[in-house]
Amino acid sequence: MSDFKLSKPKVIDLFCGVGGLSHGFVQEDINVLAGIDIDETCRFAFERNNNSKFISKSITEISADEITEIYGDSNIKILVGCAPCQNFSSYMFKDKEKESNKWKLLYEFSRLIKNVQPEIVSMENVAQLLNFKKAPVFQDFLDNLTDLGYYVHYEVVYCPDYGIPQNRKRLILLASKFGDIKLIPKTHTKENYITVKDAIGSLSPIKDGEKDKNDIIHFSRKLTPKNKKRIKATPYGGSWKDWSEDLKLDCHKKDSGKSYPSVYGRMVWEKPSPTMTTHCIGYGNGRFGHPEQDRAISLREAALLQTFPLDYKFVENKDYNSTVIARQIGNAVPVKLGQVVAQSIKAHLKELGKV
Repeated sequence: MSDFKLSKPKVIDLFCGVGGLSHGFVQEDINVLAGIDIDETCRFAFERNNNSKFISKSITEISADEITEIYGDSNIKILVGCAPCQNFSSYMFKDKEKESNKWKLLYEFSRLIKNVQPEIVSMENVAQLLNFKKAPVFQDFLDNLTDLGYYVHYEVVYCPDYGIPQNRKRLILLASKFGDIKLIPKTHTKENYITVKDAIGSLSPIKDGEKDKNDIIHFSRKLTPKNKKRIKATPYGGSWKDWSEDLKLDCHKKDSGKSYPSVYGRMVWEKPSPTMTTHCIGYGNGRFGHPEQDRAISLREAALLQTFPLDYKFVENKDYNSTVIARQIGNAVPVKLGQVVAQSIKAHLKELGKV
């Protein structure tokens, strides 16, 4: 057993989902005590893969006393979380009528930090949160941390710089009661980014609507006859712009449609993938077409691009709702990004002699 396991730093993961962030800590031998999420469908995957307790509860219902009780005798309490990022989309910034509620979850995160005062805090979210004028909640979040005596570091991370095969940008915040804290240095450059081929190139070929007999979530949705024609007409790295007029949607023929060049697109082997979303296995929802096979990417391929290990179990049996699993995968923090956060915290604690 590692020294880190013996030193009792312990993690509670708010908004844990199926455990992407938590699993990054697990891979670094940091004990994850519990994950909290309102989505009960995430329970199996979270508990099965992280040997941890799933608490199905809204953060608004969780008290500081409950969190403190879970931590028990931990001498280093680590509180992490990623508030659902739909609240911080461009659309939400424009919707003034929702102003009173849209930041609620991050304020609840602040409430728990204030009342529990864990030694370490990490928050992951969309980069748009840095728009202070439109999203004052982040400045309030920072002010709460500094008022409580935390040393705070935050930056926008480009995921390929840390070995994640996905063109995702995320805001990472680290805060510590012990002293200055920062992310570990970048591990990759453009010359050695992990690519789509690195991540999914070794999987068995499948057809749309087919499940791999050895991996039930290596499954790609069945395409309609029209969409089957469309993907066959899409060249390597291409999109709807490469189709004949009879295959194009009416919206694509309008000037406004030209602003969506990647819709119905194919990925390419040599680069990281586009950002995975909750609709990542839908052919028409982005550049989610397989580079070579005439189908959208499978659930397993989406999970691998989110850096979940190949043996990560999302379902108990063969009967599952692919829409639910796609949502869980798309909402997750990439496991490797969770590992980067965990490595940064480990380096910080070791540097200060706390473990």
